[in-house]
Amino acid sequence: MRLVWGRVVRVVSEDESVQRLDVVADGDSAVASAVAYPPLCGACVPDDRVLLNTSAVDRGLGTGGEHFVVARAGEGLSLERAVPGHIMKLRYTPLQHEVTAVEEPASGHHHVMSEALSLHGMPVVCCGLHSQVPLVAAAVKERRPGARVVYVMTDEAALPMAVSRLVPAMVAAGLVDATITCGQTFGGEFEAVNLYSALLAARHVARADVTVVAVGPGLPGTGTPYGHAGVAQGVAINAVAALDGVPVAALRASFADPRSRHVPISHQTLTALGAVALASAHVAVPELPGSEARALDEALVQGGVWPRHVRHVVPAGALPDLRGVDVRTMNRGPAEDPAFFAAAAAAGALGADLLPGGDAGRQKRPRHDRPGR
Repeated sequence: MRLVWGRVVRVVSEDESVQRLDVVADGDSAVASAVAYPPLCGACVPDDRVLLNTSAVDRGLGTGGEHFVVARAGEGLSLERAVPGHIMKLRYTPLQHEVTAVEEPASGHHHVMSEALSLHGMPVVCCGLHSQVPLVAAAVKERRPGARVVYVMTDEAALPMAVSRLVPAMVAAGLVDATITCGQTFGGEFEAVNLYSALLAARHVARADVTVVAVGPGLPGTGTPYGHAGVAQGVAINAVAALDGVPVAALRASFADPRSRHVPISHQTLTALGAVALASAHVAVPELPGSEARALDEALVQGGVWPRHVRHVVPAGALPDLRGVDVRTMNRGPAEDPAFFAAAAAAGALGADLLPGGDAGRQKRPRHDRPGR
């Protein structure tokens, strides 16, 4: 870890949850980008002396590009907020802070959560990447305009929801109706102690018709079979099944990624579906051009997906209306990586079709156990 002092040059943008800043680190003449979270360090102004975590930028990591403000210099300040809860997030770190968890009495939802035991067949689209969420949500809204969509963010990648530029854009555009952060993630409209409670809160508190589960930005990976955040997709499928929901899996497909392990299906998706997910899910397979469709099918067969999961081919069509939300994956847009966008949108369309009255909803629900049981 590298911590250096620096100076705020300019506040580029801000709201109550996050500031994006231009800063100059001591000993460096170049202006760099930084992120500050006012609830954790106070709001910054130009010429503030700030302690910066520059570790990711210095290492050139995928989660780099921006420094993070740890603290502001001065006499200290009180960041006390009227938080009636007692649950701490970022526990046992210098930035631990209290939140009002949706499960606890102070939230006003304790009674509901005390009795919430089932998702009652709610479709839950389980994603492997943060950038899939707006595509899933847009497809749901296009198929079922009146459906409420709730996003649950898990803690295998970014922890502050405020770091995401997509989330406020999705909420403002009406693609996502409520957000929940679970585990050590924080900053959602609702806070939950774990994924199971978050799913139940989505159904019983946020009144979701369809829920989308995904990690935040900055997916970590090591190139090993299990050393990546993609396993969270399989964990989510198991949680949905345990709570009597209907798991839907979004494929991370690509024919444009320069890394062979992500073509045509990411090894992370294959691990999540072929090994981690013990429960059965509905898998949305986008209709692709001939050679790409064959490559996709072959990868899914070789990955051992179909003995466990239910295959749904989703007909090709135009991408759903993203309502002005700019979505890119690894800096690629729909023209550069059409398979990725088609696969995520297909999962959203399938999630909508699994709602009561939809064609897919009349199919037999998948078994929630290991194949062969």
